[in-house]
Amino acid sequence: MILVLRALGVGDLATAVPALRGLRAAFPEHTLTVAAPDWLTPLVELVGDVDNVVPTDGLDPVDWAGPAPYWAVNLHGRGPQSHRLLAAADPERLCGYHCAEAGHHDGPAWRAEEHEVRRWCRLLSWYGVECDPDDLDLHRPAPRRVPVGVTVVHPGGKGTARRWSAARFGTLARELTRAGHRVVVTGSPDERDLTERVASSAGLPATAVLAGRLTLVELAAVVAHARLVLSTDTGVAHLATAYRTPSVVLFGPIRPQLWGPPPDRPWHRALHRAAGFTGAREPADRSRIHPGLAAIGVDEVLAAADEVERVGRGRRAVAA
Repeated sequence: MILVLRALGVGDLATAVPALRGLRAAFPEHTLTVAAPDWLTPLVELVGDVDNVVPTDGLDPVDWAGPAPYWAVNLHGRGPQSHRLLAAADPERLCGYHCAEAGHHDGPAWRAEEHEVRRWCRLLSWYGVECDPDDLDLHRPAPRRVPVGVTVVHPGGKGTARRWSAARFGTLARELTRAGHRVVVTGSPDERDLTERVASSAGLPATAVLAGRLTLVELAAVVAHARLVLSTDTGVAHLATAYRTPSVVLFGPIRPQLWGPPPDRPWHRALHRAAGFTGAREPADRSRIHPGLAAIGVDEVLAAADEVERVGRGRRAVAA
């Protein structure tokens, strides 16, 4: 059995897909188990190469009662806590980045300035497991009861620093509606107030607000069958990449070179300003919008949306 730790969020799981597929191909005879939050299980199933999910959250101890894993693979972080968590399962081999503090002297050196997808592919390559960093597609859920052909506006994100203003998102949604787009506003249940403010500012009906109304698979289906996605640097942006849905992603404190869509896919556009850039880490004050994000104007987003939609027509060949 191969045990993989990736106990984070939607975007984190999406960026680990090439690594998971590499492990599946390298160890077809082994069960592939991912330790991840239980609520992510439906999305793990859309990866299509994982056999089991062991529920865990962040660096909480993994409730592992089975036989010792053949390999335990740390796709969660650089250690030491995540290394120690996996070592507690007593695997034959622990695969992770070099971490002397955790007593792990195997593995390559960590690089702070590295795209998240390539970070985990490079780790596994060091251990002899080859991965394709472009293998990012997820299985496409049937739309069933969700709207199709819509333009998704997703104003939320982790911390205010990653968010554009609700007023600007409202203006964006209004202009897109005038241009003939059928706009819906998505978000988590905690972002319901934000999404309602955006919809109200745009003059959209209450039915356009989908925040808190969708399961994770339903959200994936909306994105998979959408016309266009406009979002902050958050999980929905990675779903757009996974389904090759044309998208415009607004970046603040984190550079797109670290978490953005593949640069060779012109139907995705990452917008970013370097003002006040703090590197790969979040700013100390997460209650304030990042100045680089604030510098991005509505007209620039609209122009990017027109371009990615034009380029993206006919390019979305995703597994059914």
